[in-house]
Amino acid sequence: MKFSAQGVVGSVRRLMSTAQNGLEVVRFGGLTQDVESSPFEVAERRRVYRLRHYFPERAVPGSPVALLLPPLMVNADIWDVNAEGGAVGILTKGGIDCWVVDFGSPATEEGGWERDLADHVLAVHSAIDTVTEATGSDVHLMGYSQGGMFAYQAAAYRAGKGVASIVTFGSPVDIVAGIPFGLPYGMVSEVADFVADHVVNRLPITDSMVRIGFQLLDPVKTAKSRIDFLRQLHDREALLPKERQRRFLNSEGWVGYSGPAAADLLKQFVVHNRMMLGGFVIRDHPVSLADLTCPILAFVGEVDDIGQPAAVRGIVRAAPNAEVYESTLVAGHFGLVAGSAATRQTWPLVREWVDWMNGEVELPGEIVPMSEHVPSNRPRSAITRVAHTAATMAEAGTGVGKILETLANNTVRSSRELAGEAARALPRLTRLGMIQPHTRISLGRLLAEQARRAPRKDLFLFDDRVHTNAAVNIRIDNVVRGLISVGIRPAMRVGVVMETRPSALATVAALSRLGAVAVLLAPGGELRSALEQTGVDTIVADPENLRSATASGARVLVLGGGDARRLDIPLSDKVIDLERIDPTDVRLPAWYRPDPGLARELAFVLVTGVGNRLEIKYITNHRWALSAFGTATSADLDNKDTVYCLAPLHHSSGLLVSLGGAIAGGSRIALARSLDPARFAEEVHRYGVTVVTYTWTMLRDILDAEPFRNGHRYPIRLFIGSGMPVGLWRRTVEQFAPARVLEFYASIEGDVVLANVTGAKPGAKGRPVPGTARVELVAYDPMTARVEVDESGFARRCADNEVGLLLGKATESIDISAGGMRGVFAAGDSWMPTENLFRRDSDGDYWLVDRKDTAIRTARGPVYGGPIIDCLNDIAAVDMEVAYGLEFGDRRIAVGAVSVRAGFELDPGDVTEALRALDPDKRPDLVHVVDDIPRSASYRPSVRAVRAAGDPKPGPNTWWYHRESDTYEVLTDAAAREVYGLP
Repeated sequence: MKFSAQGVVGSVRRLMSTAQNGLEVVRFGGLTQDVESSPFEVAERRRVYRLRHYFPERAVPGSPVALLLPPLMVNADIWDVNAEGGAVGILTKGGIDCWVVDFGSPATEEGGWERDLADHVLAVHSAIDTVTEATGSDVHLMGYSQGGMFAYQAAAYRAGKGVASIVTFGSPVDIVAGIPFGLPYGMVSEVADFVADHVVNRLPITDSMVRIGFQLLDPVKTAKSRIDFLRQLHDREALLPKERQRRFLNSEGWVGYSGPAAADLLKQFVVHNRMMLGGFVIRDHPVSLADLTCPILAFVGEVDDIGQPAAVRGIVRAAPNAEVYESTLVAGHFGLVAGSAATRQTWPLVREWVDWMNGEVELPGEIVPMSEHVPSNRPRSAITRVAHTAATMAEAGTGVGKILETLANNTVRSSRELAGEAARALPRLTRLGMIQPHTRISLGRLLAEQARRAPRKDLFLFDDRVHTNAAVNIRIDNVVRGLISVGIRPAMRVGVVMETRPSALATVAALSRLGAVAVLLAPGGELRSALEQTGVDTIVADPENLRSATASGARVLVLGGGDARRLDIPLSDKVIDLERIDPTDVRLPAWYRPDPGLARELAFVLVTGVGNRLEIKYITNHRWALSAFGTATSADLDNKDTVYCLAPLHHSSGLLVSLGGAIAGGSRIALARSLDPARFAEEVHRYGVTVVTYTWTMLRDILDAEPFRNGHRYPIRLFIGSGMPVGLWRRTVEQFAPARVLEFYASIEGDVVLANVTGAKPGAKGRPVPGTARVELVAYDPMTARVEVDESGFARRCADNEVGLLLGKATESIDISAGGMRGVFAAGDSWMPTENLFRRDSDGDYWLVDRKDTAIRTARGPVYGGPIIDCLNDIAAVDMEVAYGLEFGDRRIAVGAVSVRAGFELDPGDVTEALRALDPDKRPDLVHVVDDIPRSASYRPSVRAVRAAGDPKPGPNTWWYHRESDTYEVLTDAAAREVYGLP
């Protein structure tokens, strides 16, 4: 066998070069090189960051300015890894003045391990101010990975001030749409929630942990790069151009991650997905990307498994008020900003983007408007990804690939969601089932439990401020001390007359914690009559309602008002300012026990109506808890939800559904000052509202205003409330699709709670909520106001679609002496009748048809207002409507009154077609058009106001039902005499 001397020499040289280079790598961590870092000066030093100014000697006044932001896990040298071929090198050559935020390493910075997410966002906010002041120009804010998230967040926090544009690289926004490696969001969310609460807040994430974690995200590429390095270790000239990048990735480029910042990231943007939904919190300030208005360019890596394309493209939906563009590259996460692809494509495109923003060039063809409907990967991306991965595996010499790119399909995802709903519902229903008359349960108690369990968690939002469980609990305890100091004791009835505000919530909760009874009174109501009928002699009022409260003659305690509070009434023995009482000076009496309320005890009194028509509703702690847990279960509320409380707290929907459901579900509560469509649209985005509560026709004002124009997206998934007419229901689901409506019915008299959970039947009240009272429908004659019985003497159950009286099974906590019934279906059984008449369809869903006392008793039998209202409201031209009875001598007729929507016309033919759904005997005798239908404080159309405006008169806007023609026709004088029974 012959050997080539030249080959032997070459092999020996190669071996010696390999050994020499390997020894250098072992001793110094890499090969020595002549490439120097780009020059910079530190223009500013702050506690959380240093601000680098690159090539300061080349800065030209008036030139475009870029402020670059690294992610927390990577040091600021990421922008200079390739020196002249890197970000700052290429951009500076293009005439752009480059500044870089350097967060440093938490391991070496003072207090570094205690930094939270807000520290870094506010650092960017501060750096923008510094750069704009130094240069006199707005900045192009550029961020890689989480640095891009910081760019979005900081720009939104400052409402775009000083930001010319935002450029991001692999920065995820919609976490749900782009979980890395296709993992199911439900599983990732649960793990992230646990890790945020129990791991990262106790365990520092060091630079080595970050490096290993990043490498494990793509082990094939990591292995390939190491194999390539070993194969070329003999060839120093081939390795040197990539040595700086290799050392950056292998060791020098990684920094630790502080636990609080990691917990915030997981909580706000993984568990709650608030980059997408809005409502993320920066130092008690809620922020939404919907506040962004500057142009945005997002670079998308087609083979990026960290910043998944679908997650990155979420920005086009999250920022509906901004022009959003994208540039898609065949690159991984790191390759978007460093390496040959970034040198060739990314940074030249960024330079052209800035030039285009300045009006100097045309927009490059590689930059296109981002489309909301782009799939998670473009059609060619799947092939590109396979080819890219296959090439990587082949070069690395391995035959093992990623067999499963997606671990769960939609069916599995749906199953997990259903399982999650069941898991959330079970403990709520279990707790409901365990409540006995002597069980301690109350609003104050549930709030105290939340404060102990999650003190830092957000509880409610109001006027762009976020209040945590702990802060609210302290405020409640302070108000309790103030109430005790002025003589309030358990079981006392105390009036509350306040606008929707934090102090109103604190007052109601403080009375609950004290064991007193909160009598909730509507501002502007007739207080004197309400106080007499409820036995109240002390009122808690805010400054706005102080004058009317003192006019009632009661003792008034003033609370709230904020920085702008001003009292128009002088203080006295009967007007006491609770805000002037120092809670630390109040000694708690021996009798005080926090949250003593038992389930059977009275908790709230709701007063509605006016004058001598006041309606007083008594709510026990059990009744409140029933609605709270029932709402949370039916609406599947959890800690990812933000419930927007449009209904005032003095209304049953505000107290029982909004406040109760949110607290029982662990959701955030957003309090609305009033029904203002413009403010509604702003706060829905800024707070990340997922659930909106309503009463009656409240949503009509919002729908008419069309607050989300031009197809802008919103995070709302559900509207919950009671009393919404059918037509308004249909308009709501059409305008807010895919959000749905969840309509409730809750009796005050017993424990009956119905819910139309699916929303498939607009107008239906649904079925009994699990854990609430069993219901029955008994035959009832409105003409005689008596329950019908069978031959045995027991009440007769209604057949399907027969109108009857709704009963709820009475529990031990219900006093049936206050209107209950015994021996209804069996000897000794006990039931509590509601005040309402229902029908039950063949599917088991219940439909409200009228109240017992408002059913119209005509000569042809009872006529029910509910079906008439639903039919009329389903006419597109009808704005609002009421149904009522009119008496003329001994004759009583049924009347429908309607108002017409602006820009629409209504004719008798529309009314005829709409009312064909009803039996002729159940149709109104007259339908007339009125200019306006006033509404009550709860947005319920007022029959009383319509009747006070006068009876229907013959003319073109009044139509009568002509039985022979089966149509509605214009009411003439002759027809009026026939209808009214006049000679």
